[in-house]
Amino acid sequence: MDRLEAEDEELSDEQKIAMAKWFLLNSPPGEIQYVAKDLQGVLSDEVIYEAAAREAFPLYNKEQMLSIEMSDGSGQVLVSQYGEIDIDHFIDLRTAQVATVDHIKQVCTGVRPASDIELPSAYVEEYRGAIDVEVMRYIDEAFPRGHCSVYATNGKDSEDSQSFELTITISSAKLSPKNFCNGRWRSVWKAQLHGDLQTVELKGHIKVSAHYFEEGNVQLDTGYECKDASILQGPSETALAVATIIQHHESEYLACLEDCYSKLSDNTFKELRRKLPVTRTLFPWGSAHQLSMNREITREMSTK
Repeated sequence: MDRLEAEDEELSDEQKIAMAKWFLLNSPPGEIQYVAKDLQGVLSDEVIYEAAAREAFPLYNKEQMLSIEMSDGSGQVLVSQYGEIDIDHFIDLRTAQVATVDHIKQVCTGVRPASDIELPSAYVEEYRGAIDVEVMRYIDEAFPRGHCSVYATNGKDSEDSQSFELTITISSAKLSPKNFCNGRWRSVWKAQLHGDLQTVELKGHIKVSAHYFEEGNVQLDTGYECKDASILQGPSETALAVATIIQHHESEYLACLEDCYSKLSDNTFKELRRKLPVTRTLFPWGSAHQLSMNREITREMSTK
């Protein structure tokens, strides 16, 4: 009896906030505003919703590496942990500005010049800027809707031949809710530049998320990690080498995804089906195309 009474008890405000936050954080790419609107209707409590939204939206925007137009029209700022000054401010080293972001509305509400302490040293900036240019060139070819940013994430005050770390972030979304599909490509590349060893070590992590929801609900969440290295040379040569490595691995992974998609009907979907269904009769995959043609012919005959 006590157990039944406990199950009938209403959820606490903390539990409701935690559940609402979970739904928001697990929204597919570009769909958090739709989920938020539905949650407002379900919760019927603006205080609880706002508490969940205040926690979830900043985390979601950073995880998705959202790209937002800066309020002065000078470019895009990527909302990511690598450019975060504080919860509402993100640096864009390309324009040397700090953008103020309204996470819930997903807009930039203002910009200010970055201070000297927020910017990398001239030595690090020479490499960072050169890599940024080469990666942008790659983005223009590979991701027409994509955006990138390069951050000095460790040793930004290094001078001469000291070691430092740059983080290259790439984010590209294709959002088409009218066609019932949304998706986002995100990749993060950490480049360790060792001045004493004259080497560049690259570690990449790619994430791909897609959601197709026409007459169903199918989601894809996949990732890929890789490593590579090159010789540290001048800024221009190093930048070209880094961009070439990134392009090689991302193109290779994309080709792998395309190959997997082409084999879905022949391999994956067959594996999803029971080996021996309830009817105790195996499905004749070898004549599946013939069965489909028979159905079409029968349908056509019945309409005449």
